[in-house]
Amino acid sequence: MSDHRAQAAAHDAADPLAPLREQFLLDDTVYLDGNSLGALPRTVPGRLADVIAREWGEMRIRSWTESGWWSAPERVGDRIAPLVGAAPGRVVVGDSTSINVFKAVVAGVRMAGRGCTEILVDATTFPTDGYIARSAARMTGLAVRPVEPARIADEVTERTALALVNHVDFRTGRLNDLPGITAALHSAGALAVWDLCHSAGALPVGLDAHGVDLAVGCTYKYLNGGPGAPAYLYVRESLQERFDSPLPGWNSHTEPFGMEPEYAPADGITRGRVGTPDILSLLALEAALDVWDGVAIEDVRAKSLALSDFFLDCVAGYVPAGRVRSRTPSEHRRRGSQVSLECADAGGVMAELTRRGVVGDFRHPDVLRFGFTPLYTSFADVERAARVLGEVLRERPDAGEDAG
Repeated sequence: MSDHRAQAAAHDAADPLAPLREQFLLDDTVYLDGNSLGALPRTVPGRLADVIAREWGEMRIRSWTESGWWSAPERVGDRIAPLVGAAPGRVVVGDSTSINVFKAVVAGVRMAGRGCTEILVDATTFPTDGYIARSAARMTGLAVRPVEPARIADEVTERTALALVNHVDFRTGRLNDLPGITAALHSAGALAVWDLCHSAGALPVGLDAHGVDLAVGCTYKYLNGGPGAPAYLYVRESLQERFDSPLPGWNSHTEPFGMEPEYAPADGITRGRVGTPDILSLLALEAALDVWDGVAIEDVRAKSLALSDFFLDCVAGYVPAGRVRSRTPSEHRRRGSQVSLECADAGGVMAELTRRGVVGDFRHPDVLRFGFTPLYTSFADVERAARVLGEVLRERPDAGEDAG
């Protein structure tokens, strides 16, 4: 077991991303829940204090122009763009993920043309995506058909308007084949709409390179934007003139201060905006993105895979045989940046892990979920988490008996 500690120390000493850990406010807790809420970057508190005291407190309304508040949704979108493989002018930040899913699905149906009768939805999707897809289908007169991501290429037809797919499965950490599924949809004349909540900031996405039509994602996980931080919407450049938002707000009008009764959409990605942006959260996110300056997403991916490989190796060494079973694919090409372990009484086990300073999360009914955020997760964190998990399970003879 001491070998794992020595290995962790060696990995950390050779890790080119290790200095980034100092850019976050962390304590002695092993925090492996950054796939739910990222840690706080050190740049954020001071920036928010300045926004509140000076930009809002002193400049007040002038800050919409003089402090750049009005242009923040596009400006911050351009900072997220490289992290998802997009050129400038293709990402806009604002609203929640749910609202952006609604915009993307309804606009996608409107662009798909006549003759389409169905929307395909990832059968393993985060529930809200399915709820919104069904609502959008009712509004547009289409049907929703759930399909396993691996089956989409076989199930898409000329009647399919679009498919809404999660890049990474939130329960298992499985990475779905974005390039292959997108190509299969396009071959049938359908659009590809991707949910990037569990991939952006942890692995390369390649939206432009793979011809993705529309994508949405949150910013409070691997992008560390803070609780409730605004989401983002990506629209492929060649589709932007046809993007017909179901929520045509004044912020996306070509003359927002003209107050015209008729809606005329702005050019480009700005037509993805709706109403007044949440400036405090938006500017906190902008400050949080400073930690990404000079960071290559390929290096992040390499460390992510190394962390999860090492965790699985440590679990095999520390956890009594048969107590847990990994639900996360072992192949790198099919793995996101988390490991999900099936375990009896997973809720109780995670509560005890948290009490002992190892924070992951529990997903009903039997999943322990551990997220690896390469900017601040160390190999020592990973070793300690697996070691404490082994201790907890050895002390709980009833926990994990059904995992095999």
